[in-house]
Amino acid sequence: MYMVKNYSLIASDGEKLRVTTFCSLQEKSNKTLVFVHGFKGFKDWGFGPYIGGYFADKGYSVILFNFSHNGIGENLTEFTEFDKFAKNTFSREIRELNEVLDVVRNGFFEEISSDSKIGICGHSRGGAISLLTSSQRDDVNAVAVWASIAKLDRYSQRQKEEWRKNGSFDVMNLRTKQIMSLGVCLLDDIELNSNDSLNIEKAVKNLNKPLLIAHGVQDLAVSIDEAELIYGWSDKSKTELYKIYGCGHTFDVAHPFAGTTKNFEDLLETTDRFFSYKI
Repeated sequence: MYMVKNYSLIASDGEKLRVTTFCSLQEKSNKTLVFVHGFKGFKDWGFGPYIGGYFADKGYSVILFNFSHNGIGENLTEFTEFDKFAKNTFSREIRELNEVLDVVRNGFFEEISSDSKIGICGHSRGGAISLLTSSQRDDVNAVAVWASIAKLDRYSQRQKEEWRKNGSFDVMNLRTKQIMSLGVCLLDDIELNSNDSLNIEKAVKNLNKPLLIAHGVQDLAVSIDEAELIYGWSDKSKTELYKIYGCGHTFDVAHPFAGTTKNFEDLLETTDRFFSYKI
């Protein structure tokens, strides 16, 4: 059995991070798992709450949170904050993940031990943010990435020229059919920081901690080739590459959540086994 608590964490720039914790009712765990959602993702998407309960039952304290500019506001399951979504950047997400980790260490969550070992698990773009953040922190003990991207610059030169000309770049949410605009600030962030703080290859080579790379072989959103790239950059003595056959980007799980799947259960078991030995 576990308890669920919701928090509002005010970031250093005054923005709100909505956080949910899942913790055992018995005693404080010495293992904390932080889950990082991806692009057009959010903590309450599909498998999010199920992840929280699953790992809490396995003895972890679990933290799920929404980045402040992910497009989700008071309605926790639908996109309503399109203005903030347009102003989001990768550097903002790295800073906000760092601030979540900092408040764990500062004892902000009364049910989570401030000195617990920390594992980070990121999905899709959240995998990249997890790698970029963890490579700069000694207090993160291990990292797992699910269907992670290997590069943040995913746009052609022509797209970038149109982006700057129009002042925005439109993407469609295939689930809701909503058009969601990305501001030029995201493009600026890529071009200013792609060789330094947003360089995933450099981050993986400097990671120096256990890494699990899990990817669906039939992923059409992020190719399995990107998992291979990350693995190629990694320290093989500390890294596991887990390929899941017969599934795609969300491991056969949908939103709204309609139940778990065999492929997803295999992923959870593999991730639990990885973290149980590494943190």
